Amino acid sequence: MVRILGRKRHKGEIIASRYPVGKFRVEKVLKVAFREVLVGEVLEGIIYPGYKLKGSSVGVIRAIEREHRKVDFAVAGDKVAIMMESPTKAEEGQILEVYQS
Repeated sequence: MVRILGRKRHKGEIIASRYPVGKFRVEKVLKVAFREVLVGEVLEGIIYPGYKLKGSSVGVIRAIEREHRKVDFAVAGDKVAIMMESPTKAEEGQILEVYQS
């Protein structure tokens, strides 16, 4: 981070929406074909590819799979695998917030 005129400048992804649209609990973190895959459960809301997950860093959701099939979205209660475009540094047991892009 670089300080310019007393403000912090953040590198990386920017979150466009102010309020989270959902929550996701991470049960496993896997690496598949140089991509990070988060396996877990949607706790609240609805998740679409293109939305952003925020933990210790922010990452964009590339794809969502349920029972080894790609799906267009996931709702509360679904156990899914989320393929990320960039690493999020998520850990098992962590609850991530979901934001619209």
